Amino acid sequence: MIHGGLARAVWLAATLLAAPAASAETGPVQLAEEAIARIEAASASLEAAEGARDRVRALTETVQAYEEGLAALRAGMRQAAREERILSAVLEAREVEVAQFIGALAAMGRAPAPLLLLHPAGPLGTARSGMLASEIAPEIDARAEELRNELRQLAVLRALQESAAESLQSGMQGVQDARTALSRAMAERTDLPRRFTADPEAMRQLLETADSLESFAAGLTSLGPAGAGADDFLALKGALTPPVQSILLRGFNEPDAAGVARPGWLLATRPGALVTAPAEGTIRYLGPLLDYGNVMILEPADGILLVLAGLGIVYGAPGDVVQAGAPLGLMGGAPAGEFVAEAQVGGGAERSETLYMELRQGEVPVDPAAWFAPIQGD
Repeated sequence: MIHGGLARAVWLAATLLAAPAASAETGPVQLAEEAIARIEAASASLEAAEGARDRVRALTETVQAYEEGLAALRAGMRQAAREERILSAVLEAREVEVAQFIGALAAMGRAPAPLLLLHPAGPLGTARSGMLASEIAPEIDARAEELRNELRQLAVLRALQESAAESLQSGMQGVQDARTALSRAMAERTDLPRRFTADPEAMRQLLETADSLESFAAGLTSLGPAGAGADDFLALKGALTPPVQSILLRGFNEPDAAGVARPGWLLATRPGALVTAPAEGTIRYLGPLLDYGNVMILEPADGILLVLAGLGIVYGAPGDVVQAGAPLGLMGGAPAGEFVAEAQVGGGAERSETLYMELRQGEVPVDPAAWFAPIQGD
């Protein structure tokens, strides 16, 4: 029966050698390590920002560094989880096959050496079996090493997810602290230049009479331009940076599930995400508006309005001139800690907030795609 075990072992070895090996790529590990380094650097910059001369700029850069590091870490964790599932499925599918192979080899190892030379076909069959075994032995060793590598990679991926979860928790607390410090610094700031002083009575009447975002924007335009230039802004067409780290949910005039189409972009963001100015502009309005939540309206050039609706917190005052990249506010949502579990597995709660962005030229909404660089997301 030993020759039958040898034949079975050879057949199993050939099957294993033909099976595709799972990827041993270390991409998610490298990605996570780089992301953790970025989060640690952001933590150091948060401490330095408290003593910086321009605390607002320093804190803005810190928040952005945290958000970028956290986004990269989430991407690494998702990739690690995906590769772990694939590798586990491959190994599980071949579990019986590998067990039979190991059993056959173990049976051969326990057999007395003389019996291994016996073959039903006589000396010629014995010689052929020996030649076949000697030829396939190195390939068996190589495949066994591949299996060991796959198991090691599986262990690395699981350890990565456990260690990265701690860094994710620390980073989310860090970004929350940085956002709080930024809000405090913005509340204390008094050095922003102003192009005009808003007329409280005119604004009150406009808020009372406007029944839509369109009518409110038209009313702002009728109050006169803020005196911003147009050339610098027009030169940025097609290269503006989106105001928040996000993914595009719906494009210009794209209908939602109810068939309602809006002339702007709907962006999905994470709770508390930082919203910044895509270009220099004058704040024409900020605060609650109809059912849009907190709204920020910038005038980057005469006759052009950028409307951002759905913020949780807004910074500044009407008439303030903000530079490109300046903080405009934060998205709303629950504290970061509530989203740790969803972030680890890439759950939908990661991007539970939405920012509506509309760009108006004159009295006509225009497609932001013509002005903004494509949104990459993460």
